Amino acid sequence: MSNDRRLSAPGSLQGGGEFDLSGLATAELPDTPLAELAAQHGLRPSAERPPVFQYMRHLWQRRHFIMAFATARNIAMYTEARLGQVWQVLTPLLNAGVYFLIFGLLLHINRGIPNYLGFLVTGVFVFNFTQRAFISTSTVITESLPLIRALRFPRAALPLAYVMIELQQMLLSMLVLAVIVLCTGEPITWYWLLVIPALLMQTIFNVGAGLAVARLGSNVNDFSQLLPFLMRTWLYVSGVLFNIATLDVGRKYIALLQINPAAIYISLIRNAMLETQRESEPGAMPYNKVKCDTWQHLKKPLDWSAYCHPVTNPAHYWIYGIAWAVLALVVGFYFFWRAEAKYGRG
Repeated sequence: MSNDRRLSAPGSLQGGGEFDLSGLATAELPDTPLAELAAQHGLRPSAERPPVFQYMRHLWQRRHFIMAFATARNIAMYTEARLGQVWQVLTPLLNAGVYFLIFGLLLHINRGIPNYLGFLVTGVFVFNFTQRAFISTSTVITESLPLIRALRFPRAALPLAYVMIELQQMLLSMLVLAVIVLCTGEPITWYWLLVIPALLMQTIFNVGAGLAVARLGSNVNDFSQLLPFLMRTWLYVSGVLFNIATLDVGRKYIALLQINPAAIYISLIRNAMLETQRESEPGAMPYNKVKCDTWQHLKKPLDWSAYCHPVTNPAHYWIYGIAWAVLALVVGFYFFWRAEAKYGRG
């Protein structure tokens, strides 16, 4: 093996003549380990995982970039569509219309729910916020590889930006939802202000879950293909189309379905915006066995469900909502941060 330490490309001279090397500048590998040499010149790895609190500080410093990136993407998302930004509201509205036609008019599964149209549209809009956040963040790392490899920034900024995109669309959807709810006969009350903290908790939950989903999507390419089926299943068990309390599956399973995060945030916003939902919710009136049994067997009169005992206390939904938001944010952030140095190596 040659002892020549000069850096050169492999090859051979054509024609066998002598080649004058006097004018060439050659570099030799240093004897110092490369890690020490990089440290001497102040070089750092292009992808590294800083301490968690430093990482959080870097994210905060780039908050303006995150919001600007989200706004730009949101504006550009529908530029080629003829209706433009209208699709932000039209998509969940069409979904709600399809669900109401099939489940409300054809299958009649409203099962004694007063103002089923308002009930359904609210559930679809709220669940759509979480569903779109999950699906968009599942591919954000793989779709942003050129940006990740070109610039140095906390990779968590990308899932955060995509959740902000969905939040901006959700805020516009809430305006449309308010109009629909009013058209169904619901009054404006002070309870509507509770939508703000409920939506804030859901956003925090979406951020944490989106960070976890982003890492899973970067490691397993097939995860983004499986996710829509998982989200559709989640929709069907979260009370978007029906009242979970009317299911005949046993109180234990009803309780588990009612405290799942999607169902919690849907219930909080429904109870805030729909007076009929608050007044007909089990536990809203003192227990009356005759009225409760009549409603459970006949699903009529519509408001007699309020005379039954609740399976889970609606007053505890706020505690569950906060718990899910904090748990998702802590676990999702830590899970994403652990793989910070691996993103972009594709």
